[in-house]
Amino acid sequence: MSSTTTTAQMASLAVLTALVCAALAASGAAGVRVELTRVHSGATASQFVRDALRRDMHRHNTRQLAASTVTAPTRKNSPGGGEYLMTLAIGTPPLSYPAIADTGSNLIWTQCAPCSAQCFKQPAPLYNPASSTTFGVLPCDSSLSFCAAALAGAAPPPGCACPYNYTYGTGWTSGVQGSETFTFGSAADQTHVPGIAFGCSDASSDDFVGSAGLVGLGRGSLSLVSQLSAPKFSYCLTPFQDTSSTSTLLLGPSASLDGTTAVRSTPFVASPAEAPMNTYYYLNLKGISLGTTALSIRPDAFSLKADGTGGLIIDSGTTVTSLVDAAYQQVRAAVASLVTLPTTDGSAATGLDLCFALPSATSAPPAMPSMTLHFDGADMVLPVDSYMLLDSGLWCLAMQNTSNGARSTLGNYQQQDMHILYDVGQETLSFAPTKCSTL
Repeated sequence: MSSTTTTAQMASLAVLTALVCAALAASGAAGVRVELTRVHSGATASQFVRDALRRDMHRHNTRQLAASTVTAPTRKNSPGGGEYLMTLAIGTPPLSYPAIADTGSNLIWTQCAPCSAQCFKQPAPLYNPASSTTFGVLPCDSSLSFCAAALAGAAPPPGCACPYNYTYGTGWTSGVQGSETFTFGSAADQTHVPGIAFGCSDASSDDFVGSAGLVGLGRGSLSLVSQLSAPKFSYCLTPFQDTSSTSTLLLGPSASLDGTTAVRSTPFVASPAEAPMNTYYYLNLKGISLGTTALSIRPDAFSLKADGTGGLIIDSGTTVTSLVDAAYQQVRAAVASLVTLPTTDGSAATGLDLCFALPSATSAPPAMPSMTLHFDGADMVLPVDSYMLLDSGLWCLAMQNTSNGARSTLGNYQQQDMHILYDVGQETLSFAPTKCSTL
């Protein structure tokens, strides 16, 4: 997903295809406005991390955006949320629903009525394709159909539709590919985009509770970024503990960090051609410092290998950053050396490895220096609140380890109050520390 697929353990995007019968339809063109909300509205901060880690361990026509950029007001449910949700609408008349915004996958999908198989509880009414005048089954020979490869250029059978089974680690969803009009923005400023290929799911695991589906923002042809031919997109995620502020996601040529100071930029690393690696946005992380101390991490610890293993990706759908074990142990040791509080086992409550016990649930944690991620040509400085999690008397390092040689992931917890721009055309990621609630 992200449906919080962490990067190091990010969903292997396995897609099983076959052919079944249904009716055909077509499409059009346009732009977007969205709202992001965090999932797990009733959970505590420690619960959301624990649940997110569990999921992490286990996650056609080309359209041109209008000259004006699509904007998406964003907000989160509560401090207990682990993902950010964007609000959009599907069908005609438009039905609004919240979906996980995930730069680590491609498929756009929502649960569809009657959903007689296995569906999770969602906060919005189920979308019913029979109630929409613009729904159509995606033709099996569409370039966006999972079944196109199986047809190998042959004409599809009459009424052919393509089912899918899309997996994210332990999470999964299945249904039939369709084509629909999606609506973005507020009632006063809406953008309608016809002909978007999406998944109409009638069975899913319960890993997406709090949403009604997911919007893939990855590099693949099925993602919203690709279907809109958006050369850039940006977001600014408000802090996890801030339950009232909003943030904004923008898709289109005008997405920028103009007016933001201290902008830093780093080139993307070319993604491997094989799936699922070709979905991800890889970065060249060269080292990590805590305060003024550079940690003893091998320069190639985060290198992307020729066989597609290793590397580090940035993922809006993964909650907590994961690092290869050799690097994680250095970070863990450096944090532990600066904290004089007693360590405690917080794994059951948070799923995190290094936790400290505060004198009381209301005690303030000690001062800590910032952590710096040294990317190629750009340093990302994380304040303590972006790498330590405070909850109910526990103060924990909000990172986890993954096996050496595996993929590492920069999760959304570490992206709080950071205005981030994905310039897909220029193959560059830019970022700047920002009070996201003011944008």
